[in-house]
Amino acid sequence: VTFYSLLLFGIHCEPKKYDPTFKGPIYNRGCTDIVCCILFIICILGYVAVGILAWSQGDPRKVIYPTDSRGQFCGQAGTPLETKPLLFYFNIMKCASPMVLLEFQCPTTQMCVEKCPDKFMTLLKAYANKEDFKYYKNFCKEGLEGLTVTQILSSGLCPAMLTPSKPFTRRCFPALGQKKGGEITVGNNSKFDDGEGNIRDAKDLVAGVKNATVVIEARQVAMKIFEDYTQSWYWIIIGLVIAMLISLLFIVLLRFLAGIMVWVMIVMVILVIGYGIFHCSMEYVSLKSEAGSNVTLKDLGFQTDFSVYLHIRQTWLAFIIILAIVEVIIILLLIFLRNRILIAIALIKEASRAIGYVMSALFYPLFTFALLSIVIAYWAVTAVFLSTSNQPIYKVFNETACDHSRKICEPANFSTSSMKAECPDSKCLFAFYGGETVYHKYLIGLQFYNVFLFFWCANFVTALGQMTLAGAFASYYWALVKPDDMPAFPIFSSLGRSLRYHTGSLAFGSLILSIIQIIRVLLEYIDHKLQGTQNKCTKFLLCCLKCCFWCLEKFIKFINRNAYIMVAIYGKNFCTSAKDAFFLLMRNMIRVAVLDKVTDFLLFLGKLLIVGLVGIFAFFFFSGRVKAFENTAPNLHYYWVPILTVVVGSYLIAHGFFSVYAMCVDTLFLCFLEDLERNDGSAERPYLMSDRLLRVLNKKNKPEPAE
Repeated sequence: VTFYSLLLFGIHCEPKKYDPTFKGPIYNRGCTDIVCCILFIICILGYVAVGILAWSQGDPRKVIYPTDSRGQFCGQAGTPLETKPLLFYFNIMKCASPMVLLEFQCPTTQMCVEKCPDKFMTLLKAYANKEDFKYYKNFCKEGLEGLTVTQILSSGLCPAMLTPSKPFTRRCFPALGQKKGGEITVGNNSKFDDGEGNIRDAKDLVAGVKNATVVIEARQVAMKIFEDYTQSWYWIIIGLVIAMLISLLFIVLLRFLAGIMVWVMIVMVILVIGYGIFHCSMEYVSLKSEAGSNVTLKDLGFQTDFSVYLHIRQTWLAFIIILAIVEVIIILLLIFLRNRILIAIALIKEASRAIGYVMSALFYPLFTFALLSIVIAYWAVTAVFLSTSNQPIYKVFNETACDHSRKICEPANFSTSSMKAECPDSKCLFAFYGGETVYHKYLIGLQFYNVFLFFWCANFVTALGQMTLAGAFASYYWALVKPDDMPAFPIFSSLGRSLRYHTGSLAFGSLILSIIQIIRVLLEYIDHKLQGTQNKCTKFLLCCLKCCFWCLEKFIKFINRNAYIMVAIYGKNFCTSAKDAFFLLMRNMIRVAVLDKVTDFLLFLGKLLIVGLVGIFAFFFFSGRVKAFENTAPNLHYYWVPILTVVVGSYLIAHGFFSVYAMCVDTLFLCFLEDLERNDGSAERPYLMSDRLLRVLNKKNKPEPAE
């Protein structure tokens, strides 16, 4: 904050003076922010070193495969356990709840099995029947020959009982169910024999009925959503392709019919929202006579079956209110900003013309997406290897009082150790992954470095895209004769200049933004850790800090974006460019607050229109509301799953295309402001803006005097 305050407000900046030699982006430029460039390269080399270290120490099998009490991986290819992919717990009741099992710290013997048990059985009863005991041995250790039931149990070679189980996250969980009255069952029975002569309730298998219910319902919802995706994935892809074609068609039409398209877009957005209000109103009225539809959302509570909410009148009333508010806001903005909208349309027309000369800019987001994918993939892989680079830790588990309980032990020599001698019934079992070496002590620091470099690299890639597009569109604006005075390949020329001369400036701007983002991550982490506290002062302070840093991040993104445009044009360092851009915008505050934001609003309406059209089509298709699609649409548990996926995907696709437009508009807007300050329309200092913009602004270039 102090840096930007000194940068932006500590130095007075005069308007640009006329420079007869200035003809667009400077080609004879030098390297900027060299120190930051060197720092960035060193950090990247360090990031590669961290990745190599993580890859040499980590073992992703710890994430992929569950681990038994000996530290072996269940189901790993090329090992004796290849055919045993599931983890079985001898005594599930020793675990606090099924959620504890996901943390790999259940204090009971764990072994790899081929499949989970599917019936009730106790060791005592199975031992008396040859066929049953043969089945029971699948869930026991080796070395049972010649031993009695008492010897087997005392040695911990077999569980005392088996309960019907189902695999979940490669682990055998009790097949819990729930009767209509809310009673917990396992294998359709509410009680079971624990193998020690006791008849126990099924709810004893979990810490609490509520937690068990959440696990059951969450598992059912997850499975249904997965099934919906398997049934509708190809229709989802078709919907996303349609969104891409509509976005591309929209961009092409803007190139030739920008004015008409903008007004058509505005009218269509209003009509789409109006239709939404009408449809919700019809649903609201139709539910009037339906029993139970007047239940409030508060009384209904959270339901995993989201279709239940569509049968409640209050849900549709909420939709009506939200859409009506959005409709009124859009109409009021159009009424009060109609004059500015004309200028914004002229600016969009100019942007359409610029993109027409630089058509390759439409495909540049694919390059940015590819680079971001590499950054994300490197971060994710490094994070997985770092998190799995711990060593297996074994601890002492026992059922009676023991001074060595939960102490670290070595399974190889535990049977002859003093711990075993003092606690005969204790066992040395795998507990979790950890370590006491120097590497393991600084592991959290390496994880933090991985996250920070991820933010820095991702912001650098985004900044590179912004500066590349800015340089290409600026070369269009300042070209006196278009396209003769423009580079043959504006995008490649701008990309080369950005990487060759301004890597340091890109790294500087992205570093500042990354510091703010990592602070926000730390605040979220602290807030998560303090969720159980009741200190209202602490909560208020955290809320204020999160809000302030969110605003600061938005402000820095705004400054950086315009600074990159100035760097692309003039080739100056980041601080000077940020200062020049900020004061240029401040000297034209009204135009910035109205014209630029109106243009952003119109582009947002374009994205909203594309998402709305595709979303409405997806709704009628997947919900089966249209008879023509009844036999074509897949049968789904939740039809909102593919609809939501298509809507979110359509927005991301539309945003990718319109981000080029937005960068073009921002670049032309800054060039437009520079043009107004540098030139006055005289024969010696003519405006370089298009005739369309001159007419809208009531300005004109004076003809050269006759000789």
